[in-house]
Parts: sequence; C-alpha cells; structure tokens
Amino acid sequence: MCRFLVYCGSSPIILSKLVIEPSHSILTQSYDSRLRLDSRRPVNGDGFGIGWYTDPSLGPDPCIFTSAIPAWNCTNLERLAPKTSSKLFFAHVRATTEGSLADDNCHPFQHETLMWMHNGNIGAWKAVKRPLATSIRNRWFLSVKGGTDSEWAFALFLDTLESLGVDPSSHPEGGFPPQLLRKAMKETIAKINAFVKTATDELDQIKPPNGLKPPPAPSDLETRSLLNFALTDGHSVIVTRYVSSPTDAAASLYYSSGTAWVQGPQPGQFRMERRDKASDVVLIASEPLTFERHNWLSVPTNTIVTVSNQTVDVRPVRDENWVDGVEGEAPGGGTETPMVGPGTPKPLVEESTGLSVRTKGGSAAEAAEVSDGDDDDDDGPMNTHKRGTNGSRGEMDFFNMRAREVSDHNGGGGGRENIWAT
Repeated sequence: MCRFLVYCGSSPIILSKLVIEPSHSILTQSYDSRLRLDSRRPVNGDGFGIGWYTDPSLGPDPCIFTSAIPAWNCTNLERLAPKTSSKLFFAHVRATTEGSLADDNCHPFQHETLMWMHNGNIGAWKAVKRPLATSIRNRWFLSVKGGTDSEWAFALFLDTLESLGVDPSSHPEGGFPPQLLRKAMKETIAKINAFVKTATDELDQIKPPNGLKPPPAPSDLETRSLLNFALTDGHSVIVTRYVSSPTDAAASLYYSSGTAWVQGPQPGQFRMERRDKASDVVLIASEPLTFERHNWLSVPTNTIVTVSNQTVDVRPVRDENWVDGVEGEAPGGGTETPMVGPGTPKPLVEESTGLSVRTKGGSAAEAAEVSDGDDDDDDGPMNTHKRGTNGSRGEMDFFNMRAREVSDHNGGGGGRENIWAT
C-alpha cells in the first residue's frame, strides 16, 4: 500500500511546499503513514518518485525523478525540491506488494505526455497477470519495464484509450478531452474486475491430476482490488478512489481546494486559503498534508475525480460495487466524510470546497450532479453513501491524533492547536 499526492494549480508552486515542508508531507508519510488499511505497516520506504511538467518550450512530456531508496533518506530530493516549481506535480512513496526494489518499479509511470500512479493492488494478481498481459496490443505489452501490477494497469489503460480511437502517443493541443480520459479509466477498472472474476472462476474449476497440489482456491486469494489511480496529460487530472467490493473499505483519499496554499508562521504549518469561490489550487492526497480538519474532505468511495481548467468534477463509478444511499458505519469502524451530505456547510460545493457541482433542490444534503455537457459519460446523480474507512484508525482518528499529540505536549491540558494565532 503506497501513498500519493497530486497538485494542480493555476500558478506554479515550489515542490518542497508539498513533499517536504508540511507537517504531514508525503515525505513524512513515507515513514509515518497514519491511514493505511493495514495500520501495522506505517512505512512506505520501497522507493519514491516525483513527476512534473516544465516550461512548454522544453516539450510537452513530463520530467520524472524516481529512486529505489526511501524518500526520507534521499539527499537529492532535499536538494531538488526547494529549486523545482510547476503547476502540476505527481508524488508517490512506495510500499511494495508486487515487483522488486528498482527504479523501474517506482511511480509515476510515463508514456509520452501521460503520467500514472497507483495506490492499492489488483486482486488475485498472480492469476490475472497472464490473461491481462495477453489481452493488450503488442506495443503496450512491450512497453512494460518493471514487474508491478500498477504498471500493467497503466498498459491496460493505454490499450483501452487506443481502443476508443485515440493514439496515446499523440500530443493534442490542450491535452486529451477529460471526458475521454475518464471514460478510458472507467473501462480500465471494469476490465480489471472482469479479469479477476474470470481468473478466480477458472481456478475454481481446475482439477489437478492425482498427486499434484491443487492451485489455491479463490477463497484463499486476495480477490479484492484497491484501485486508487491517478492520471494526467499535463492539462487534466483523473483520480479514482475505488474498491472492488460493496462492503470493504477503500484506500484513503482526500482533497482540498481553494485560492492559495499558504504557509503558516511556524515550520510545517500550511493551510488552504479561500478568498473566493475559485479553485486555483487543488490537492488530492492519500492522506491530508496537514491536520487542519476543515481544509480536507474525504473523496467518496468508488468515484472518479476530474480536475480540468481548475474545475473539480466528481462522479460515481456505478457498477456492481457501487452502494447507493447507504448510511451508517461499517464493521471496521468510522465513516466517510461525504462529498455532499447532511451536516456540511451550504452551499458545500462552492464556499467550502470549490467544486463545480450543482445540487438538486438547492440543498447540499441532496444528490449532486456535475454539469459539463458530458451526456455520454453521465452516471447520473451521486447520492451520499458511507462505508468504513480505515479500521480503528479511521479518518476522524487522523485529526484526533494531532489533537492528542498537542494535548500531551501541553501537559494534558487539552485544547486545539491554533497555528495561525499572532
């Protein structure tokens, strides 16, 4: 289970303001991750990667820096981060589930202008890898350099994009249509689910000859897929939070948007400033970069987030794993912070989050739909739904941890840290 970060802004930002300096930066998450589904493994030390887009005069392709050493131990990252700026950054710290420790297995992956990251796993991967690999065109089969399920998922996405009539190697002015990228992403998820189902069904039917050990039964395999993907072409960003189960928790994913990412008076202190309704800055991260509760919202489970022209669009992935209108807690404990729902500021989408979403009936508690003229890809209203998040270390605990730490530091006096007091 890895951690990743996406920054998309109307103005460039210095990389260190994202990956090093915040109190819970992606570098901190490499050794102190607090929202992994397996809370016993807080370390993401199997390599890292940074991807960003430079001056257009240098070409449309991103610059990517990866290393198989832990992010916290990379002197070059500390040297580069304060001197590197961009309007669009991808950052990833790795905890390996598939593939060896090697630069080729570190995210983000790239093809021409496209970058890709993944947090999670493809279920029953050892049974799925061969049929997935043989299903794609030879050019994408040969493009895979490493051994991760994440890179094979990227190859499947590229093959899917080509099947939709678009050459992934092309450089269209203004980027690929975001609706097309979103459609390809949804089809990629559907194909992965189909591969997992077919592979496990076939394993169930195998009867080995006498004396040979049978293959693992489907019940012995981890068939659940955690598919938090991030994709960009340098113009639009597509991010998913998805689990192939109607009941299990998805890997955590948060977002924040506003007019400026502002540094506080003390080291490590940052907050999202909102001077108006604009989304000049959009951050999407596996874990919040700060402990400011009001700055962050949890992305709903099994949805696709599209960021284009500094507008944020959230749509459900309506398939067999979508749960419509479910309320309450899951067995793991904790609940999601809904994108729209009861108890949130009104109008939620404009004043609180900057989302370009209109609410039916004028109430943030009702279903929301995004209006972008994309009728062919409209999955309809997105109703509020809740599941468990991260077991005993749910999202509410994440912010409470900081409150307890501050209380302990103050001798148990309690209270909330006011980092903006002057």
